[in-house]
Amino acid sequence: MSETDLSTFDNSDYRPGSIIARAIWYLTNLLFIHNKWFPFMGFKRFILRLFGSKVGKGVVIKPGVNIKYPWKLKIGDHTWIGEDVWIDNLGQVDIAAHCCVSQGAQLLCGNHNYKKSTFDLIVGDIKLEKGVWIGAKSIVTGGVTVHSHAVLSVNSVASQDLDAYSIYVGIPAAKVRERKIQSE
Repeated sequence: MSETDLSTFDNSDYRPGSIIARAIWYLTNLLFIHNKWFPFMGFKRFILRLFGSKVGKGVVIKPGVNIKYPWKLKIGDHTWIGEDVWIDNLGQVDIAAHCCVSQGAQLLCGNHNYKKSTFDLIVGDIKLEKGVWIGAKSIVTGGVTVHSHAVLSVNSVASQDLDAYSIYVGIPAAKVRERKIQSE
Protein backbone atom coordinates (compact mmCIF):
# COMPACT_ATOMS: atom_id res chain seq x y z
CA MET A 1 0.00 0.00 0.00
CA SER A 2 1.38 3.43 -1.00
CA GLU A 3 1.55 6.44 1.28
CA THR A 4 1.05 10.16 0.80
CA ASP A 5 4.36 11.91 0.21
CA LEU A 6 3.89 15.67 0.43
CA SER A 7 7.57 16.24 -0.34
CA THR A 8 6.71 15.39 -3.95
CA PHE A 9 3.81 17.87 -4.20
CA ASP A 10 4.20 20.18 -7.17
CA ASN A 11 1.60 22.63 -8.40
CA SER A 12 4.00 24.71 -10.52
CA ASP A 13 1.71 24.23 -13.52
CA TYR A 14 -1.04 26.20 -11.72
CA ARG A 15 -0.58 29.89 -12.57
CA PRO A 16 -3.27 32.14 -11.09
CA GLY A 17 -1.50 35.38 -12.07
CA SER A 18 1.88 37.01 -11.82
CA ILE A 19 3.64 36.93 -8.48
CA ILE A 20 3.70 40.75 -8.45
CA ALA A 21 -0.06 41.02 -9.03
CA ARG A 22 -0.69 38.42 -6.31
CA ALA A 23 1.58 40.24 -3.83
CA ILE A 24 -0.06 43.61 -4.50
CA TRP A 25 -3.51 42.01 -4.24
CA TYR A 26 -2.61 40.29 -0.97
CA LEU A 27 -1.78 43.63 0.66
CA THR A 28 -4.74 45.45 -0.91
CA ASN A 29 -7.14 42.69 0.17
CA LEU A 30 -5.75 42.86 3.70
CA LEU A 31 -6.16 46.64 3.90
CA PHE A 32 -9.52 47.17 2.20
CA ILE A 33 -11.56 44.00 1.63
CA HIS A 34 -10.68 41.57 4.43
CA ASN A 35 -10.24 44.38 6.97
CA LYS A 36 -13.15 44.32 9.47
CA TRP A 37 -12.64 48.01 10.21
CA PHE A 38 -13.14 49.17 6.60
CA PRO A 39 -16.91 49.32 5.87
CA PHE A 40 -16.90 51.42 2.66
CA MET A 41 -18.63 49.22 0.07
CA GLY A 42 -18.29 51.62 -2.85
CA PHE A 43 -14.53 51.69 -2.45
CA LYS A 44 -14.44 47.88 -2.11
CA ARG A 45 -16.31 47.54 -5.42
CA PHE A 46 -13.86 50.01 -7.01
CA ILE A 47 -10.83 48.06 -5.73
CA LEU A 48 -12.23 44.74 -6.95
CA ARG A 49 -12.88 46.19 -10.42
CA LEU A 50 -9.38 47.69 -10.44
CA PHE A 51 -7.98 44.17 -9.93
CA GLY A 52 -10.10 42.63 -12.71
CA SER A 53 -13.33 41.56 -10.99
CA LYS A 54 -16.56 42.13 -12.81
CA VAL A 55 -18.79 43.66 -10.12
CA GLY A 56 -22.38 44.72 -10.82
CA LYS A 57 -24.27 47.69 -9.44
CA GLY A 58 -25.60 47.68 -5.89
CA VAL A 59 -23.31 44.86 -4.71
CA VAL A 60 -22.97 44.73 -0.91
CA ILE A 61 -19.60 43.57 0.44
CA LYS A 62 -19.57 43.39 4.22
CA PRO A 63 -16.46 43.61 6.44
CA GLY A 64 -14.12 40.64 6.79
CA VAL A 65 -14.64 39.20 3.29
CA ASN A 66 -11.55 37.40 1.97
CA ILE A 67 -11.02 36.96 -1.78
CA LYS A 68 -8.12 34.91 -3.15
CA TYR A 69 -7.93 36.23 -6.75
CA PRO A 70 -10.24 39.07 -7.80
CA TRP A 71 -9.44 38.55 -11.49
CA LYS A 72 -11.25 35.19 -11.20
CA LEU A 73 -14.46 36.69 -9.74
CA LYS A 74 -17.72 37.92 -11.25
CA ILE A 75 -20.54 39.30 -9.05
CA GLY A 76 -23.91 40.29 -10.51
CA ASP A 77 -26.13 43.26 -9.64
CA HIS A 78 -27.60 43.63 -6.14
CA THR A 79 -25.80 40.62 -4.69
CA TRP A 80 -24.88 40.52 -1.01
CA ILE A 81 -21.59 39.10 0.30
CA GLY A 82 -21.81 38.74 4.10
CA GLU A 83 -19.29 39.16 6.89
CA ASP A 84 -16.33 36.78 6.92
CA VAL A 85 -17.18 35.11 3.59
CA TRP A 86 -14.14 33.30 2.15
CA ILE A 87 -13.99 33.15 -1.65
CA ASP A 88 -11.07 30.81 -2.26
CA ASN A 89 -11.31 31.15 -6.02
CA LEU A 90 -8.42 29.16 -7.39
CA GLY A 91 -10.90 28.66 -10.25
CA GLN A 92 -13.48 31.04 -11.66
CA VAL A 93 -16.33 32.05 -9.33
CA ASP A 94 -19.42 33.50 -11.00
CA ILE A 95 -22.12 34.84 -8.69
CA ALA A 96 -25.20 36.03 -10.57
CA ALA A 97 -27.53 38.91 -9.68
CA HIS A 98 -29.67 38.98 -6.54
CA CYS A 99 -27.71 36.28 -4.70
CA CYS A 100 -26.97 36.23 -0.99
CA VAL A 101 -23.79 34.61 0.32
CA SER A 102 -24.33 34.76 4.08
CA GLN A 103 -21.82 35.35 6.85
CA GLY A 104 -19.01 32.86 7.22
CA ALA A 105 -19.89 30.96 4.02
CA GLN A 106 -17.04 29.54 1.94
CA LEU A 107 -16.74 29.13 -1.82
CA LEU A 108 -13.83 26.71 -2.20
CA CYS A 109 -12.57 26.03 -5.73
CA GLY A 110 -9.52 24.01 -4.71
CA ASN A 111 -9.03 20.53 -3.37
CA HIS A 112 -6.43 17.76 -3.51
CA ASN A 113 -6.45 14.32 -5.08
CA TYR A 114 -6.26 12.02 -2.05
CA LYS A 115 -5.86 9.00 -4.35
CA LYS A 116 -2.42 10.12 -5.54
CA SER A 117 0.66 9.98 -3.36
CA THR A 118 1.63 13.41 -4.70
CA PHE A 119 -1.66 14.97 -3.41
CA ASP A 120 -2.17 16.82 -6.73
CA LEU A 121 -4.13 20.07 -6.78
CA ILE A 122 -7.67 19.87 -8.19
CA VAL A 123 -9.35 23.11 -9.27
CA GLY A 124 -13.01 23.50 -10.18
CA ASP A 125 -15.12 26.54 -10.97
CA ILE A 126 -18.18 27.57 -8.95
CA LYS A 127 -21.33 29.10 -10.40
CA LEU A 128 -24.18 30.59 -8.38
CA GLU A 129 -27.13 31.38 -10.63
CA LYS A 130 -29.64 34.20 -10.13
CA GLY A 131 -31.37 34.46 -6.75
CA VAL A 132 -29.31 31.80 -4.95
CA TRP A 133 -28.97 31.96 -1.17
CA ILE A 134 -25.93 30.34 0.45
CA GLY A 135 -26.64 30.12 4.18
CA ALA A 136 -24.31 31.16 6.98
CA LYS A 137 -21.24 28.94 7.51
CA SER A 138 -22.12 26.81 4.47
CA ILE A 139 -19.60 25.54 1.93
CA VAL A 140 -19.78 25.22 -1.85
CA THR A 141 -16.99 23.15 -3.39
CA GLY A 142 -15.28 23.37 -6.77
CA GLY A 143 -17.13 22.14 -9.83
CA VAL A 144 -20.56 22.95 -8.36
CA THR A 145 -23.36 24.93 -9.98
CA VAL A 146 -26.09 26.14 -7.65
CA HIS A 147 -29.02 26.63 -10.00
CA SER A 148 -31.44 29.56 -9.98
CA HIS A 149 -33.03 30.44 -6.62
CA ALA A 150 -31.75 27.34 -4.81
CA VAL A 151 -31.05 27.62 -1.07
CA LEU A 152 -28.16 25.95 0.74
CA SER A 153 -29.15 25.99 4.40
CA VAL A 154 -26.97 27.02 7.36
CA ASN A 155 -23.87 24.83 7.96
CA SER A 156 -24.47 22.67 4.88
CA VAL A 157 -21.99 21.47 2.25
CA ALA A 158 -22.73 21.43 -1.49
CA SER A 159 -20.34 19.09 -3.28
CA GLN A 160 -22.74 18.43 -6.19
CA ASP A 161 -24.98 20.68 -8.28
CA LEU A 162 -28.15 21.96 -6.58
CA ASP A 163 -31.46 22.06 -8.48
CA ALA A 164 -33.28 25.33 -9.16
CA TYR A 165 -35.92 26.50 -6.67
CA SER A 166 -34.94 23.80 -4.17
CA ILE A 167 -33.83 23.90 -0.53
CA TYR A 168 -30.86 21.80 0.58
CA VAL A 169 -29.74 20.89 4.10
CA GLY A 170 -26.89 18.89 5.62
CA ILE A 171 -23.50 17.37 4.94
CA PRO A 172 -23.56 16.42 2.15
CA ALA A 173 -26.45 18.69 1.19
CA ALA A 174 -29.69 16.85 0.45
CA LYS A 175 -32.81 18.31 -1.12
CA VAL A 176 -35.58 18.66 1.47
CA ARG A 177 -38.27 20.65 -0.39
CA GLU A 178 -39.07 23.10 -3.17
CA ARG A 179 -38.54 26.83 -2.68
CA LYS A 180 -41.67 28.86 -3.25
CA ILE A 181 -41.20 32.62 -3.41
CA GLN A 182 -44.21 34.80 -2.66
CA SER A 183 -44.67 37.99 -4.60
CA GLU A 184 -45.77 41.11 -2.74
